[in-house]
Amino acid sequence: MISYKNLINSKLPNVGTTIFTTMGKLAQENKAINLSQGFPDFSCSDKLVELVNHYMKSGFNQYAPMQGVLPLREQISIIVEGLYKTSYHPETEITITAGATQAIYTAISAFVKEDDEVIVFEPAYDCYTPAIEMNGGTPIYIQLNPKDFSIDWNAVRKIISHRTRMIIINSPHNPSGTVLSVKDMAELEKLTHDTDIIVLSDEVYEHMCFTAEPHQSVARYKGLADRSILVSSFGKTVHTTGWKIGYVCAPATLMAEFRKVHQFLVFAVNHPIQLALADFLKDKDTYLEVKSFYKQKSDYFIKLIKGSKFSYEQSTGTYFQLLKYNAISDEKDVDFAIRLTKEHKLASIPLSVFYHENIDNKLLRFCFAKKDETLEKAAEILCKL
Repeated sequence: MISYKNLINSKLPNVGTTIFTTMGKLAQENKAINLSQGFPDFSCSDKLVELVNHYMKSGFNQYAPMQGVLPLREQISIIVEGLYKTSYHPETEITITAGATQAIYTAISAFVKEDDEVIVFEPAYDCYTPAIEMNGGTPIYIQLNPKDFSIDWNAVRKIISHRTRMIIINSPHNPSGTVLSVKDMAELEKLTHDTDIIVLSDEVYEHMCFTAEPHQSVARYKGLADRSILVSSFGKTVHTTGWKIGYVCAPATLMAEFRKVHQFLVFAVNHPIQLALADFLKDKDTYLEVKSFYKQKSDYFIKLIKGSKFSYEQSTGTYFQLLKYNAISDEKDVDFAIRLTKEHKLASIPLSVFYHENIDNKLLRFCFAKKDETLEKAAEILCKL
């Protein structure tokens, strides 16, 4: 009998099942409240569902164009220009993707080659490093300040070399719930000026920036927009993470290379949903009101846990809140998260899994994109610990 183990030389020998799958399964097995995975437990708009149904019944059930349907790309162009004052041509500079994760993988595959270096800020969302390694690149890690998750731009300056091909930024930031400032973007623009470095900007929580300063997209800065691949997600904006629809904006020269890879990864994305989104997003409130909606959720969750022993800095973006538990337990964060799920029926994500060296600062990430009653039940558990 052939030993298939001897035939396999894994490209990702250190990668197992993601923590999101693990904690989601654990929550289900233990009938726990699931604040671990980043998805709402409430429904999306009835109008949006009706629009999808309309386009399905109208026969739009075959392949969409590889780049995405033009009405949706046109609507994205209008939205981005309205928000960030930068124009992306719908024909050549916008592509619809099967969610943001596919977009990120495609972007890295299109530009990162063997021995290229990619700067990754940690804690980092878990899809960045595997995509870099799968394409022969080397992730170069820079730790965010553990107190406020800010970037030390001097450290970035020192680590850039002739092999630096890409810098990945993520704002609003998952998992920390922090945002990049005008000063941060100015530093990045200055640092990449007159280089061949591509910026991959993960902006899936762009409509959930709670600071007085608006979301600082790369699209706001010409020096960055000209070298950046902007990734966003409808799943976060219209509360439909299971539909897996995202998009990418980039200059035509970068987008041409992106599409070369995109067409062989997924070719095309769900047709009727694209058409429904194109109609739905004509109403500005569908995306402009997301900020206040989730800010209210954040404020309510913080109010509910004020009597707990957890310490925290309130999230300034995304729909995640970090809670520090060092006054409750000295357990490793993974162990504490598992015990919290099994014994107290509340699931979260330990922050150490977002570091390649599993740095443990006694922090758990909780998702507050939930019904008020879900947050109330979760807070009751947290306040008893």
